[in-house]
Formats: sequence, C-alpha cells, structure tokens
Amino acid sequence: MPDENGGITAGDGFAVGSLDALGDAPGFRKVRRELDVKEFGVNALVLPPGIGGNFHYHERQEELYFIHKGEVEFEFGDGSKHVLGPGGLARVDAPTHRRLMNVGSDEAVVFIVGAEGGYVGRDGQVPEGESTRVRTADSNGGN
Repeated sequence: MPDENGGITAGDGFAVGSLDALGDAPGFRKVRRELDVKEFGVNALVLPPGIGGNFHYHERQEELYFIHKGEVEFEFGDGSKHVLGPGGLARVDAPTHRRLMNVGSDEAVVFIVGAEGGYVGRDGQVPEGESTRVRTADSNGGN
C-alpha cells in the first residue's frame, strides 16, 4: 500500500505506489523508473481530451496497451483506426507504426508495457508451507 503521503514504498523485493504518486500533469508517468522495474518497460500515459501523439515505432520491443480510463483511438500504419474504452487492450509489434489520440471528453489513462525476448512461461511457485495459490478474504493464506 502506498505510504500515508501517497508516495512509493519499496521493500525487500517489491515496490508499491499509485499513478497519482508519479505526477499530476498530462504526459508520461515513469512507472518503470519509480518502481525500479528491471525486466520490461512500463509507463502510464495521461492524455487530456483531444490530445495524442504522432506516429512512432520501436526497434525491438513489442508493446501492450491497456486503457484504464477514457476513450483512445489507435491508428496504425496500414490506416486502420480502432477506438478502445476502459478495459481495452492493444498489442503492437515493434516495427508497426502507431499513434494514439484521446477521442473522449475526459482525461484518458493508458498503461503501456513493452519488452523483447519472449514469454518465460508460467513459472509461479507456491512457497514452502503454503498449500494453494488461492485464498479467501477470511482465510489465512490458504494454509
């Protein structure tokens, strides 16, 4: 949980915070840097209504866009356009030209993850002493 001041809290092997703790102006919120993420790129993009970016592409990283808030139009190099609302997802290959525009009447928030190198597979493990990876609110860790 973020500290009482709404900032970033880091512990042994973790960091927690909120987008609000990363800034209050439109533009990029540097999630990777502030939470010390090392294995993939991750940012949030806050767009006022009617604001977007020009076409861009990447040399190596595939990107996944998640629309947290608002309505965002994606336009791709082939001329296709797609409007996504809250919960919308777009996966884009590195060399594919893309641009975004907030086409809604309110602020839009887009969460962006980028990486290269491939999926490592499902490598989640249950620590010693735990019996399951699922628990209920009234249980004590599934023991």
